[in-house]
Amino acid sequence: MHISEGVLSGPVLAAGAVIAIAGTTIGLKKIDYDQMVHVAILASAFFVASLIHVNIGPVSVHLILNGVVGLLLGLAAFPAILTALVLQSLFFQYGGLTALGVNAVIMAAPAVLVHYLFLPLLGKSPRLTFVGGFLAGFFSIALSSLLMGIALWFTNEDFLKTCIAIISAHVPVMVIEGIITGFCVSFLLKVYPEIIPQKK
Repeated sequence: MHISEGVLSGPVLAAGAVIAIAGTTIGLKKIDYDQMVHVAILASAFFVASLIHVNIGPVSVHLILNGVVGLLLGLAAFPAILTALVLQSLFFQYGGLTALGVNAVIMAAPAVLVHYLFLPLLGKSPRLTFVGGFLAGFFSIALSSLLMGIALWFTNEDFLKTCIAIISAHVPVMVIEGIITGFCVSFLLKVYPEIIPQKK
């Protein structure tokens, strides 16, 4: 779900950069020393998950795990995701440096949103924990797909069909991400509850 260099217009790139800088600045202020290891581990998981691509029709999709990152880090998801995107751009040419701000917003903003929407469900009961994780995984991808479509549409309205194709192709990913996120948070709550923010 990376937007490549040369696709987006200047105003869209500028807006993405400003939002990404603001989100990252706030996120860095929210990270305490004890949380640094968690941020590094989750940034690594995000980095690795995004490397495995599957072609579905005209677009390529992959796991993102921004729902897990968002649930566990909150606002710190911005610097974690931005770090992973920088490394992907430099080492594998995914996305690009000029589109880095927009790509960061596309993946980090939904991650932060699902943190505040679904974190209260975690720890209430095993079923609600899984449901909270599923919803976080599902909607993080749904919102990321929507934001990507909006960025393309603001660049050129002719991208509307491409936007619809992108969102449609990511529907299976939304379900898979939801299931994986549900199992991840359920497992972590049992074996390492300290990583869940509300348990601190």
